[in-house]
Amino acid sequence: MSAARRILALLAAGALAGLSGAERPNPWFDPPDPASYGEGRYVYRRNCAICHGETGRGDGELVQNWAIRPRNFTQAVFKYRSTPYGKLPTKADLERTIRHGVSGTPMPVFSQLRDSEISAVIEYIKTFSPDWKDPANFAAPIKLPDEPAWFSATGERATHAAAGRTRFLAACASCHGGNGDGNGPAAATLRDAFGQPIHPGDLRQPLRSGANADDTWRTIAVGINGTPMIGWNVTFTPDEIWELVASIESIRMPAPEAGSSAVP
Repeated sequence: MSAARRILALLAAGALAGLSGAERPNPWFDPPDPASYGEGRYVYRRNCAICHGETGRGDGELVQNWAIRPRNFTQAVFKYRSTPYGKLPTKADLERTIRHGVSGTPMPVFSQLRDSEISAVIEYIKTFSPDWKDPANFAAPIKLPDEPAWFSATGERATHAAAGRTRFLAACASCHGGNGDGNGPAAATLRDAFGQPIHPGDLRQPLRSGANADDTWRTIAVGINGTPMIGWNVTFTPDEIWELVASIESIRMPAPEAGSSAVP
C-alpha cells in the first residue's frame, strides 16, 4: 500500500471511530441491487406473480379465498428469518424459503431455478418496499449453535426434554397449549401485526419454517415477524432453547406412511 493510501485509510478509520453507534454504517445493510432488476423482474413474472401479484401485494390471479395468503412484499414483513425479531431477513434466509418452500402452505419448492435467478428475484422483491433502503431495518443474523452432544443421546436427551417441558409450560403453553396443539387459553385473543386473528402453530406438526431441529431452534430464537411469536434468544440461553426443541420434538406426531390418505 502506498503512503497516500495508508493516510487515506487512517483518515477513514479515524472518521468512523468518531461516529456514534447510530451514525456508523450498518455492515448488514443490503438494499436492492439495480443491476439485477431486469432479470429479477423476468423471473418474478414467470414464477411468482401468479400468487404474489404483479405489484407484490399478495393478490395474484391464482389466489381465490385462500386461508393462507401469499406474502405481501410491500409490507416487508418476513416471517422466516435468522435475524432478530422485527428485522429484515438476510439474502440467505430468502434463498432458503424459495428453494425449500413453506410447509403447510401453497408456497412450493423452486428447485428448478438457477442460483443467479434466485439471487436476481430476491433483489427484485426488495424493490416493492422502501424498508429495504433503511439501514435501521437490518441486523446481523443470530448464530445457530452446534447441536449439543446430549441431543443424540437417548437417556440424556430425555432429561433435557423434561427441563424443556417445564420451560414450555411456563413460556409457551398459554398460546400453544399444554400439549402443543395450538389451543392455549390465549389463542383465541391473538392478532397479527395487521390486526387480523392469528392462530398459534400446532407444534405436533412440522413447522412451516422447516422440519429439522435447527429450524425449530432458529424459530424459537428469532420469533416470527408480524405475529405475537417473539424471539426468545434474549430470555433463554442457546442450550435452554435446545431443551425446548427436544421437548417439542417429543410431542411431534409421526409423519404419515407413504400412500396414506391422512391429511395433516
